[in-house]
Amino acid sequence: MSKKTNFLSLGLVRGVFAMLVGMPLGMGLVTLIRLAVGLPAWNAEPAWVVGGLVGAVAFMIGVGSLSDWFKLAAGGELPEHPAGAVNGWARYFNFTLDHKVIGVQYGVLSLLMFSIAGLFALIFRTELVQTGLQYLNADEFNTLISLHGIVMIMAILLGVAAMSNYLTPLMIGANDMAFPRLNSFAFWINVPSGIFLLSSLFLGGFDTGWTGYPPLSVRAPLGIQMFFLGVYLFGLSSILGALNIIVTVVRLRAPGMTFFRMPIFVWSAFATALISATATQLIALSFQMVMFQRLFGMGFFDPARGGNVLLFQHLFWFYSHPAVYVFVLTGLGTISELLPVFVRKPLFGYRWVAVSSLGIALIGFFVWAHHMFTSGMSEFLRVPFMYSTLLVAVPTGVKFFSWVATMWRGKMSFETPMLFVLGAISIFLVGGLSGPPNAVVATDLHLHDTYFIVGHFHATMFGGFVFPFMAAVYFWFPKVTGRMFNERLGKLHFWLMFPAFFVQSFGQMFIGLFGMRRRIADYDPALGFEQPNWLITIAGMVIALSVLIFFINLVYSTKRGPVAVANPWRSRSPEWLLPSPIPEHNYPQPLEIVGEPYDYGLVGSVFVRIPSTAVIEEPVK
Repeated sequence: MSKKTNFLSLGLVRGVFAMLVGMPLGMGLVTLIRLAVGLPAWNAEPAWVVGGLVGAVAFMIGVGSLSDWFKLAAGGELPEHPAGAVNGWARYFNFTLDHKVIGVQYGVLSLLMFSIAGLFALIFRTELVQTGLQYLNADEFNTLISLHGIVMIMAILLGVAAMSNYLTPLMIGANDMAFPRLNSFAFWINVPSGIFLLSSLFLGGFDTGWTGYPPLSVRAPLGIQMFFLGVYLFGLSSILGALNIIVTVVRLRAPGMTFFRMPIFVWSAFATALISATATQLIALSFQMVMFQRLFGMGFFDPARGGNVLLFQHLFWFYSHPAVYVFVLTGLGTISELLPVFVRKPLFGYRWVAVSSLGIALIGFFVWAHHMFTSGMSEFLRVPFMYSTLLVAVPTGVKFFSWVATMWRGKMSFETPMLFVLGAISIFLVGGLSGPPNAVVATDLHLHDTYFIVGHFHATMFGGFVFPFMAAVYFWFPKVTGRMFNERLGKLHFWLMFPAFFVQSFGQMFIGLFGMRRRIADYDPALGFEQPNWLITIAGMVIALSVLIFFINLVYSTKRGPVAVANPWRSRSPEWLLPSPIPEHNYPQPLEIVGEPYDYGLVGSVFVRIPSTAVIEEPVK
């Protein structure tokens, strides 16, 4: 078979081709309907929106994600997808039911979107080095800064899905997710979602920031509709993926794995899934209402027609603040999962740490309006939301005290994953300590929409997800590929990214305290912000260099890294009992959980048995 034939047989290629056919068909359908009802034939907004929806469905058909459901709807039986039907790199570009392949697909797409969002940041940060407009006009700057925010959030959520999809079934002793076909659908719908988001750059852009607030979003160019459509489809993926995680955790745990014998990472995945399944509808609804206001002239957020602009903010933040905990809970779960491995001690307060994830998820639904202290909402609402926001510190503090107690007098080793875990703890501490000024009404009134918020948010995201995500990639890389990464390049990556991030985040908070507003393309030279902005930009470039080293390490080690031993970290987690890379159906025999997951250092402790063959795990100290 020729290389050309192999390329054209890839599901991704078929899907993109189908989308390129489907979008014009959708646009043509809108044109015909408008002609039939006596309206002018062409109107760009409905044409692009309907064309995008038809194109997304066409993509899903082309990639093969809907084929099995069509056969079932036609009265047939669901076909089997035998192991090895597609081998090598091609399986990552095709429809598959294997949760591990889907996890890698999520991870690669996440890293791609991270890179694009980071590139946007470098461009507009370069513009901010000096006063005046050197490279971008105001519209281009606003579009890039808006896309940086939403694409980075999409990248983080894809990273959450990558970790949850790959690890959750393995850690609970399952052979796959509860709904494998739904799992594949939830991944592939992200591809047209990402394409639509990025296409907004070429359709006039948008100047609303990543939040899409009206009335700016009502007046924005056509690009805002593709932004709304992309986020809408991405939200559908989040909801479906969350439902899959919830059912998998509840129904497919190995015998003996009670909830309080589950790994902490699974607790975090379960808590984030509860948030995604119950709150994502609200951001979809808020964006859909703006789309309908633009398409059909509805007045949801138009005060002149009885609408209320603040309604959008309530709907938007009811999801978007809990969404922060979707990012963070996954990262904190990773820290709690990896820390005992490199400290060789039991995780201190395991049950409290587990329940604290549910506590953060629950409290997260009662804090959304602290984003609205300056919006003009009723003043009497400020105080209860201030206290509910400060209450989040309690379950979060449980995790910090657990980490400190776990490290106390432990036998720590400092391989690359552990460095990123320690970096995550210290950076997230900065994010946590800089949070209360934003939660207290008196200080938030001065800090709102300044670069102090930007610095705080970046510290929360880097400490709460980016550094734990990097730790997870380095830790589970041998399990995914069967090879070890280059330790020197890994440590170089850390020692470039770690100090550079502190320079960037503290610099942002510093200029924010002195009044620099976020999302501005220019500033008064008399304010003295040029030198801090120069340092922030240089720090961002150093972070970009460290990520480039990470990619080089990833590609090099995948092909030429030394072959990994069976359990290089001496972990007790069940996935390390399997060969690396893991076979398609995971566990050849059912597991039985007979002990505690984090009894590191306890002589004779066993966590997992296979009933038919006794112990398959040597006692790990």
